[in-house]
Amino acid sequence: MKRLEQALNDYLRVRRCLGYRLREPEGLLKNFVAFLQAEHSPYITRKLALRWATQPAKAQPSTWAGRLSIVRRFAMWHSATEPRSEIPPAGLLPHRYRRKPPHIYSDAEIEKLLLASQQLPSSNGLRARTYTTLFGLLVATGMRVNEALGLDRVQVDLKRGILHIRRTKFGKSRSVPVHASTVEALKEYVRVRDRLFPAPLTPAFFISEKGHRITEWIARYTFAKLSQRVGLRPSAQGHGRGPRLQDMRHRFAAHTLIHWYRAGLDVERELPKLSTYLGHVHVNDTYWYLEAVPELLQLATDRLVHRQVQP
Repeated sequence: MKRLEQALNDYLRVRRCLGYRLREPEGLLKNFVAFLQAEHSPYITRKLALRWATQPAKAQPSTWAGRLSIVRRFAMWHSATEPRSEIPPAGLLPHRYRRKPPHIYSDAEIEKLLLASQQLPSSNGLRARTYTTLFGLLVATGMRVNEALGLDRVQVDLKRGILHIRRTKFGKSRSVPVHASTVEALKEYVRVRDRLFPAPLTPAFFISEKGHRITEWIARYTFAKLSQRVGLRPSAQGHGRGPRLQDMRHRFAAHTLIHWYRAGLDVERELPKLSTYLGHVHVNDTYWYLEAVPELLQLATDRLVHRQVQP
């Protein structure tokens, strides 16, 4: 059984040397190896891989397919040294991933969320400041949640108004200029943070009330509970379903494109700028908003019709 654990460690090390971060796959594969050990199987079988992948039973088919694809890559690699390894065939759990339509927050919804975040209880008052500033930054810049939480103090240049983002989702780095009003909000947060923690416990820019870097999990959990409080999610057991934290990123992109259309700009020409600002690898990822947001689709259609009727 130890051979499987060693094989997994070797697999993760090799892929990380190739530039992959593998935060989620690592946890899933460790869970899968533990599952095989509980089943007393010294190697991967298609039957066990399928059984593991289709857990939990209430998960979406896309989740099952994603879990199986992660195991399949590991099995292909491991089969080179363990010929008994069975590789789950491609398409065993066929499911085409479809991106969830974005929720474009209204100004009123954003105001409710930020007001609720200002009322978060805390022993020293920093928790409310941290989450209000964090959520406000996501609204103002369209950054990914992990990018904002991954910021270190040295990456936040408040003199020039630039955020230096390192090792993003696809391993790229970029600089994000921010509005003067955003700079002032960040400066105010720094004043409060540094007064409470004059000797930093972490290089992180955003910290918890105990002085540590905030994890993505706790940020999403806090957002979900606030969303329930203001009525954006049902107040059921657990986190409920509804608008997500990453929808703030979608709001930023959609509002930028809508503004460009209404200003009469050549959106196709401007689009690569937005794509670069958001850290998209391909401009097609930005084009997605044109069909995902009804108002944008209508504006794009109107622009096309206008061009066709012009002499």
